Amino acid sequence: MGDKEKKKKDKKSSNGDRVTLKKEIGLLSACAIIIGNIIGSGIFISPKGVLEHAGSVGLSLIVWVCGGGICALGSMCYAELGVTIPKSGGDYSYVTEIFGGLVGFLLLWSAVLIMYPTTLAVIALTFSNYVLQPAFQDCLPPYVATRLLATICILFLTWVNCSSVRWATRIQDVFTVGKLLALVLIIVVGLIQICRGHYDALRPSVAFEFSQEPSVGQIALAFLQASFAYSGWNFLNYVTEEVVEPRKNLPRAIYISIPLVTLVYTLTNIAYFSSMTPEELLASNAVAVTFGEKLLGMFSWVMPISVALSTFGGINGYLFTSSRLCFSGAREGHLPHLLAMIHLKNCTPIPALLVCVSAALTVLPTLSRFTHNLINYVSFINYLSYGVTIAGLLYLRKKRPNLVRPIKVSMLIPITYLIFWAVLLGFSLYSEPVVCGLGMVIMLTGVPVYFVGVHWKDKPKCVYQLVERVTYIGQKVCYVVFPQQDLSETEPLTASKATD
Repeated sequence: MGDKEKKKKDKKSSNGDRVTLKKEIGLLSACAIIIGNIIGSGIFISPKGVLEHAGSVGLSLIVWVCGGGICALGSMCYAELGVTIPKSGGDYSYVTEIFGGLVGFLLLWSAVLIMYPTTLAVIALTFSNYVLQPAFQDCLPPYVATRLLATICILFLTWVNCSSVRWATRIQDVFTVGKLLALVLIIVVGLIQICRGHYDALRPSVAFEFSQEPSVGQIALAFLQASFAYSGWNFLNYVTEEVVEPRKNLPRAIYISIPLVTLVYTLTNIAYFSSMTPEELLASNAVAVTFGEKLLGMFSWVMPISVALSTFGGINGYLFTSSRLCFSGAREGHLPHLLAMIHLKNCTPIPALLVCVSAALTVLPTLSRFTHNLINYVSFINYLSYGVTIAGLLYLRKKRPNLVRPIKVSMLIPITYLIFWAVLLGFSLYSEPVVCGLGMVIMLTGVPVYFVGVHWKDKPKCVYQLVERVTYIGQKVCYVVFPQQDLSETEPLTASKATD
């Protein structure tokens, strides 16, 4: 940081002003962040992939219910970690605290390089496709139009997130309610169909007729498809430092949100099968739109608009949380220090937001369409991160037994999750060795980057001068400073280190 910036920061401190992340996320907003990040484009795309790999309607519904149950187990473990290590950054912060810098950096590397930019770009592209769908009913929307609208959407929400944490959380609250209403519409229409006797595909004798011979590998891939729709259940842990009373509201939000989403997802899939045969669902590229066209008649335009609103909220949620991951990584010294700074007045991590957006906009033009291989790839990396993090919970129990734990889950919960995790990843790797193996390779490319960029401390003086100059210019352009950390939430953590 430059001398001018240090003087400015000292002057601010002497005046009694405190530049820190604002705690503006209450219980309602916390639930909205979890639900809003889970319910994005996945529930409108993944049903096709789940049914394709499960091979029958009955087994696909079992996968959706069990997928929610597994998320519930994982979220309980994350609730303990979130209140034990009350830092923003989620998986990355916990793994770095428990296993050290290299393992944490590898999770950060795969998330920042591939997972979040790709997912953000895909959700934005889904948004633009559904918005433009009513105007191009007989053909696909133009390539340039979809990319342009997706870019405008990302840039607008970036401006909102840079301007105010409160604005970003209010958008998340409103659009979470909107996307829940869209799914409730599907569920209600589906239940009406069932009451009228249209449930042939749901009869047990028909529901478990397999279109292909079921195998453990295919079932594992079905779970990966479902897990994409459930991804985001851990995102509140990325913004722990901005949650009001995190030791109370973080676990409460998790316990409310995960069962609600599981119920909604299961009922939504039942509704789909009340109006579509398995063959029709597999042939559809937009399940919700096909559902609307069959049952809503002249009001079928409601479905693409509802999906667009759902994905709009999903983009906002991904921007909000992924920027905090970059912020946390920079604060640990794993990314440039500029990304650990926040706006002097708005208290928002503007540099981290701009990096996340730049990565997503770089990926956006290269995406021709959403593929199930991409879902499998992203889900595999996600599950890998979840498993390492929950294994860290068990390791932390043994390594630091005296650590203050406001929540302490039964040992059976992380053990059960890890058994399922190992089976799922093992058979997924066996069934899709190229797709899943590619994820492992990309993650491991972070090893040399870590040793050169982070571990190597005696770099040439010119490198440090260049970094300092770029940081100083970035501070002036973005009007950002290092935040003061709120030690009140981390005192139990630091105090316990001395006793262990």
